[in-house]
Amino acid sequence: MKHLRKNKKKLGKSVSHRRAMLSNMASSLLKYKTITTTLAKSKFLVTLVDRLITLAKEENLHHRRQVYRFIKEDEVVRNLFSNIAPYLKDRPGGYLQIIKSHYRMGDRASMVIVKLLA
Repeated sequence: MKHLRKNKKKLGKSVSHRRAMLSNMASSLLKYKTITTTLAKSKFLVTLVDRLITLAKEENLHHRRQVYRFIKEDEVVRNLFSNIAPYLKDRPGGYLQIIKSHYRMGDRASMVIVKLLA
């Protein structure tokens, strides 16, 4: 029966590939403050990074461990808790900006620039 199944976008990837891709994209975004990606991937990325920044606003061990589940780089997590989260402390959400950029040459996929507002 399909009663309680949610229709989740899969981006044409397996579960492990999708998780690894989102983890790497989140790390790159928090490290470099801006990345270029497709529109579909950016929508997944924004929800994940918004959740991670909200967790990082309140400094405690449990939240740090929850962030480490998604971001594997120590330097990026330290930067998130010490620099990015205090800067965005008063902001209630919407930490990222999506700017439509161009269409990719090979397949005309809509490309966007995702910026961290820190």
